[in-house]
Amino acid sequence: QVQLVESGGGLVQAGGSLRLSCAASGRTFSSVRMGWFRQAPGKEREVVARISRSGGITSYADSVKGRFTISRDNAKNTVYLQMNSLKPEDTAVYYCAATSGGSSVPEYWGQGTQVTVSS
Repeated sequence: QVQLVESGGGLVQAGGSLRLSCAASGRTFSSVRMGWFRQAPGKEREVVARISRSGGITSYADSVKGRFTISRDNAKNTVYLQMNSLKPEDTAVYYCAATSGGSSVPEYWGQGTQVTVSS
């Protein structure tokens, strides 16, 4: 079992920045791959970024490449999402998720944190 708690969401103007954090507990953090997902009103949940167990491999949705950075600190059991140059279309509930198996589908989810970008 992995418990995930996100923080750092809020209201920001377009062009601004936010950093989301996700604290994990319950299982050796370095044994799980982590990801950030988001869901906007009326839309399906989508992947934003993923990071490997060691942090050496990352991937991003095309819509956030060059603006968002995912990172992790295995000593602190925390994964981060640095979001720069935010746009109104980034407005969504952001979730962190953990994957322990070989599937790309996360098994564990946080409760989500709201990010609102005003124009």
